[in-house]
Amino acid sequence: MPETRGTMPRALSMPVRILAMLLLSVAYIAASHWLMTAAPATPWNAVLVLAPMLVTIAWGAWRGGQRPLAALSALSVVALCVQASLPTPLSSQVLYLAQHVGINVFLAVGFGSTLRAGQQALITTLAARVHRQFTPEMAAYTRKLTLAWTLYFVAMALLSLGLYAFARFETWALFANVLTPLAVAAMFGGEYWLRYRLHPDFERASLADAIRSYMHSGKPAAAAQPQTDTPP
Repeated sequence: MPETRGTMPRALSMPVRILAMLLLSVAYIAASHWLMTAAPATPWNAVLVLAPMLVTIAWGAWRGGQRPLAALSALSVVALCVQASLPTPLSSQVLYLAQHVGINVFLAVGFGSTLRAGQQALITTLAARVHRQFTPEMAAYTRKLTLAWTLYFVAMALLSLGLYAFARFETWALFANVLTPLAVAAMFGGEYWLRYRLHPDFERASLADAIRSYMHSGKPAAAAQPQTDTPP
């Protein structure tokens, strides 16, 4: 059947992308941890660790129409290379800390800023793109979830600072490189489990649906309004 053959590659494209992203993420985490804790010390280690993340942010911001953020990320890569070439470059450990804390603070501000009165919470906006039926209860839940993620990012930033100040650097590196992505995965998994027990009316949405919603979040779209009536 030609229709089946034609749609098969499209159906597989998103799972393949997700798998590729996961494999690249694991490789990046492993390489970063090695560069931080086991590789011969050099100022360029920080460039190798931080530049991929900054380039990814710049690319995503550019695609989302956030030109100032894209330019700032690109300039940060240039600044990293310049400081690594200086006779007395900045401490690599301080740069690693700045990246970890900075990303969590940035995400906390990004999520928290949408919780102001009169604004639609970030996760509410993304969920409204995925779920065809969106009730007031779902809107209230996703707003609380946005708050939960905001508090999570704040807690991670504070914990990062505390470990850096009072623990060995190897302990902090383990937290930043390994425990942080595991904590994010646990947060996603725990929320997914809780969501369908508190709100069984939520339509089942796949990870691919969520990623697709996030990737299109920067593009204009009509805002979904909570519905009170169940469609036939």
